[in-house]
Amino acid sequence: MTGPARPDVVVGDDGLARCAWGASDPEYRRYHDEEWGTPQHDSDVLFEKLCLEGFQAGLSWITILRRRPAFREVFHGFDPERVAAMDAGDVERLLGDARIIRHRGKIEATISNARATLALDGTLDDLLWGFAPPPRPEPLVSFTEMPATTTESTALSRRLRSLGFRFVGPTTMYALMQAMGMVDDHLAGCHRSGQGGAGASNATPSAFAADGV
Repeated sequence: MTGPARPDVVVGDDGLARCAWGASDPEYRRYHDEEWGTPQHDSDVLFEKLCLEGFQAGLSWITILRRRPAFREVFHGFDPERVAAMDAGDVERLLGDARIIRHRGKIEATISNARATLALDGTLDDLLWGFAPPPRPEPLVSFTEMPATTTESTALSRRLRSLGFRFVGPTTMYALMQAMGMVDDHLAGCHRSGQGGAGASNATPSAFAADGV
């Protein structure tokens, strides 16, 4: 997620210091405080995050966040089995639904990603967390230090593409790593800093990473 200009951490009207991007808009604040950077291991939730990060490509995250209830409705709560069963008629129907992002490629990718998820030999949780980087020794202090891609996000992107996933480029995968709490990019001074990242997870490297890199 790309942050605004400094100050990069601000104190809200509730007295809590937050990364500046999550300090003003109420939806952003809830997302920042309750979801972003929190380690997540529910494979269905991870599937939703993967798909929505793909929809975000080229757009602001708040655009996706405000449409998330509609996305959940039209994609059956991001249940991979139900999404995988969607067909060309469903794609055309969704292209006419102004409540979501009407991008044919991204809609079709969500369906194909559901099918790729169901074809995995293990869980999506195991696959994704198999690419977790070592925890940072110290939190970032500025948005200017935040990478757009990493070695791990590039490797994850390559592995997912080999398994048939789409809209999973290295930048999108780093955004997913942030969102699912695989990396802790809450800045130093933010009240959420230190609560996420691989060090806060019980994940261990999986066979997916060993086989795919």
